[in-house]
Amino acid sequence: MLSPLQGGGTLWAAATSTPATIVGNSLTTVVGLLLLVLLAVVVYETVQIVDAYEKQALTVFGEYRGLLEPGINIIPPFVSRTYTFDMRTQTIDVPRQEAITRDNSPVTADAVVYIRVRDAKRAFLEVDDYKTAVSNLAQTTLRAVLGDMELDDTLNKRQEINARIRTELDEPTDEWGIRVESVEVREVNPSQEVQKAMEQQTSAERRRRAMILEAQGERQSAIENAQGDKQSNIIRAQGEKQSQILEAQGDAISTVLRAKSAESMGERAIIEKGMETLEGIGDGESNTFVLPQEVTSLVGRYGKHLAGSDVGDGGSDLESMEFDDETRELIGLDDIDDILNQISQEADVDPAELEEKAEAVQRGEDAGLQDADEVIEEMDAELETDNGDDSS
Repeated sequence: MLSPLQGGGTLWAAATSTPATIVGNSLTTVVGLLLLVLLAVVVYETVQIVDAYEKQALTVFGEYRGLLEPGINIIPPFVSRTYTFDMRTQTIDVPRQEAITRDNSPVTADAVVYIRVRDAKRAFLEVDDYKTAVSNLAQTTLRAVLGDMELDDTLNKRQEINARIRTELDEPTDEWGIRVESVEVREVNPSQEVQKAMEQQTSAERRRRAMILEAQGERQSAIENAQGDKQSNIIRAQGEKQSQILEAQGDAISTVLRAKSAESMGERAIIEKGMETLEGIGDGESNTFVLPQEVTSLVGRYGKHLAGSDVGDGGSDLESMEFDDETRELIGLDDIDDILNQISQEADVDPAELEEKAEAVQRGEDAGLQDADEVIEEMDAELETDNGDDSS
């Protein structure tokens, strides 16, 4: 059995040792946690993940060590720094710039520049901030290009401005490892006063063009009307000429027909009158007779029409007057000879037959004569045929 002193010492020892143990255990736990945190930080600083469209420049104690490729990269912890470069095409807006053109006209313009990092090492080592550098260089180049052109060229030659700016940017950006893919000028605006003057000029030009077009239209209309009148007069004159020609041809044919008819009837009348004269001579007491040559010729021709007559053709025939070649050409009857021959053939008929036809016509019978309408239709057809031959 313990004494009170021993029991009190034991209790005190127990009381004094318990807090120390607790403190020791807590310190061990804190140190362990610190080690875990330190390990996590070391792993985080050692492992560097690079995206597929990026590259990172690595420096250790400020010294350039190379480029980190896409994926997981191990780097020295706590003493390394990385700088990220986007390898995709990037867009840089060029702020609106004011410039004075060669003809002293103020204009404002802005643009867009498309660039791509071609060499990340040079972009890291040769220039501080490549985006800012390209933007400032594009601004100055834009003002210089606009100042070297006239106002009309700045408004019309947009592609030329883009090409010149890109050419000016290529040389310095190549040293920075940057490639300028394209430059596009979005707007080029002159001052308000210049815009008003241009609007007035455009309106005046449009009014001038409208007046010119109207005058040209009136002139063309007058020309068309004159040509139409000319064609109408020509056609009218041709119609009158054709009408006169047809009328003259009709008169000529009618004259020829009347002449032939008169010749035929006159010759027959002369023959009959001559026969009556011969009968009268035969009744006279004289034995000596003097007969003109024309009478003997008529008797001979008349005898040809008599069946079984033996009267000889001792004289010349009575002939009607014919048109000469010049007259036929003037009246347009080149085939007058054929017409005369046809009329002569029709005229050389039997007198008895002519008397029978005349008596039949007087009685109202059909004597075999052609209808007047048929004759007119045949003449119209012949005239159309002649006109077609002349036009061809």
